[in-house]
Amino acid sequence: MSLQEATRMVEQNTEMKLKNLLKQDKIQLWNPPYTEDNNQPGLQHMQELSQRYAALLALPPPEVSAALESVRVQAVRRGKGNRAFRETSVATLELLLPRGSRKESGEKTLVETRLDAPAQQLVDRIGEEFNLKHIKLIVNGKTLSVGQRLDEQEVKNNSKVMVLKLSDAEWKQQLSQEEEKRRRQEESLQRTHKGFQILSEREGYDDPETTPFLEIADQKGNPLKIPHKEKKALILAMGFHEKGRSLMKKQQYDDALIHLLQADQHFNQCGSALLSSVDNSAVLQLDIVWCYRALEALSCLQDAAGRLSRAESVFLQCYGAERERLRMLKGNTGREEVLFLRLYLLQSLLSYIEGNDRKALQLLSSVESLYSRLSLDSGKVAQLLDLGFTEREARLGLRASQGDLGGAAEHISTRREEQQQLKQQEAQRRRRRMEAISALTELGFSRRDAARALEQAGGDADSAYSILVESSRLSNNNQQEALSPHKVEQLLSLGFLRSSSEAALSVTGGNVEEATQLLLDHGGVVPPQLLGASSPGVSSSSSSSPSCEEPASSSSSSSSSSAPSPAEEAQLVKEVLEDLPPHEEDHLDLTLEEEAQLIASLRGFLRPAGTPPSA
Repeated sequence: MSLQEATRMVEQNTEMKLKNLLKQDKIQLWNPPYTEDNNQPGLQHMQELSQRYAALLALPPPEVSAALESVRVQAVRRGKGNRAFRETSVATLELLLPRGSRKESGEKTLVETRLDAPAQQLVDRIGEEFNLKHIKLIVNGKTLSVGQRLDEQEVKNNSKVMVLKLSDAEWKQQLSQEEEKRRRQEESLQRTHKGFQILSEREGYDDPETTPFLEIADQKGNPLKIPHKEKKALILAMGFHEKGRSLMKKQQYDDALIHLLQADQHFNQCGSALLSSVDNSAVLQLDIVWCYRALEALSCLQDAAGRLSRAESVFLQCYGAERERLRMLKGNTGREEVLFLRLYLLQSLLSYIEGNDRKALQLLSSVESLYSRLSLDSGKVAQLLDLGFTEREARLGLRASQGDLGGAAEHISTRREEQQQLKQQEAQRRRRRMEAISALTELGFSRRDAARALEQAGGDADSAYSILVESSRLSNNNQQEALSPHKVEQLLSLGFLRSSSEAALSVTGGNVEEATQLLLDHGGVVPPQLLGASSPGVSSSSSSSPSCEEPASSSSSSSSSSAPSPAEEAQLVKEVLEDLPPHEEDHLDLTLEEEAQLIASLRGFLRPAGTPPSA
């Protein structure tokens, strides 16, 4: 933590304590006698108030006086901005600038703009005024789209706007280098999106050795049955999350945050109860707030607090109030405790910044207790390494066994056996699946339809065959009904060709009005790409749940216009698979080094004797 950041944190803590006291005493600093008609302070009343609050907070009067004046100026400026917004529709936004662009005095950076202006206009203005090139703007955890208006993206008067610099001016001196940095970042988003999109669309009917595909499974390795569209969004969300985590490990927090926010957008598109029963989305919220901390974006309090609250709610729902569900599933809670350590640590940090020292101390005490239990004996780690275990296994094993060396060795050995068994079971299940698909294919069905039927049948080949036969019968009946002579004659009477009429009716499922409009929109012919659309049948299961749609993204591209070649597709998949962790508990394997530094900083802020609890 930098000296400037530490100083600002102390100032924010004092200001929040004063705001709490002012609210409690129902004092409005922007009104007389504390503010005169010319917006200058009422010196006598401000001095009396400073002395009274300095005694209550046990702080030096000059420090309280300066903080109180800062609060008054903010209130006056906010009131003035609100009046201007009502009268002129010109909004005031607070900019949270990158470290090198902030005012040394700690004074807030404000900018005025109309909210019906495009975001690009604000981007250009900030870039010009603060000499920043290639920036992204984030409001309430969402990246602003430069092509949309501000008010269309929930930007309001007095909104806080986080400015992320996409290239480092200190070592990117030339414009060409900055362009290269921006291009690489955009390309990273695009390639990550395309790679996981390819994987999300694969249904596992090809040999997984040559055509990898992803499955979402439970803790025991059993594939979860999820609607096709929802599964696609989940894979994209989890893929962007893992990419962001890999960048966090390299301490590339700017780039990491952009990928994590993209993951959050994909998660938010899903309405399934699955998100509240697994901890993936909660871990993502922790990672986003950890990036805020690393980027010193401590003013994003409202968004950070909301994310931590959602994370805690999901953790409690998944693990149980006393971790009883976690204990029942895994036999211990030691490994997941690192998530609660980071959660409580970030909540303590936010409480301190908000001026609530009492809550910050309570949370910090919980953090320190957890840290004491989760810190590892280096001697025991060394002994486990001598036994042939990895550092990751040693850390997770010791935490699972609460530091017991023998228990850790037994736990690691058991986990190795369980993982080996899971791999064998998965290999057997996939082999049986491939054999069943091949058998159904020999009977004349496509590999895609055979795979989907097997999924519906729970892997039973006989049931899948029955589903395919019934689906073919229904498809033929629907096709015959769609192409009834009466409907074809209706289109012929409008002057369309028979071939075009039959094609349009086939695509629209026999709806004469839609078929007519389709032909009118395309000059009397059906576009080739529509002729390839799947007819009702087994494949309709992929659209059975409209609750989860693929989120719009600048990194997505039309598969019909820019589909990658087989070689490009293989390379994209290889790249994104490299970002996936080799172990499913990678997110729990924390060294706690960064956490220890933050704990020490917070303890230093909260240690001064004689400081009473905040109001």
